Amino acid sequence: MNLPLEAYFQQIETAISTCSQLTSFTLDGEKRDTYEGFIRAEIKFTDGSILRVREFVSVEISVDRDMYAYQYMDATNSLIFRYDNTPHHKKLNLPTYPNHKHDGSEENVTTSSAPTLLDVLQEITARVESFL
Repeated sequence: MNLPLEAYFQQIETAISTCSQLTSFTLDGEKRDTYEGFIRAEIKFTDGSILRVREFVSVEISVDRDMYAYQYMDATNSLIFRYDNTPHHKKLNLPTYPNHKHDGSEENVTTSSAPTLLDVLQEITARVESFL
């Protein structure tokens, strides 16, 4: 596939900026070398909730997110959920290890695929819209 890193950064910006429940966002794409980069974003939604995004990505052959964390919090900064692939829950023997989801609290760790940012934004949009 060999997607240029700048094109991946642009895909991320487009996914964020077209989110229907967005109020504002900051995005920083840091190019580490020709194919690797680090993305950090903070996205605010109409209900006051916030998504914090971190991705370390390599695009040399395909898009590989070597590290990701999507932390979603309510307006009081209480955790709603976080998807990440930090290898710190091996003892739970999750079939998707190291991919997992913290659902509602740090302690409630569940099986999860490795969602894309677009997947997470769609989940948040549906959640925000259901409370309107």
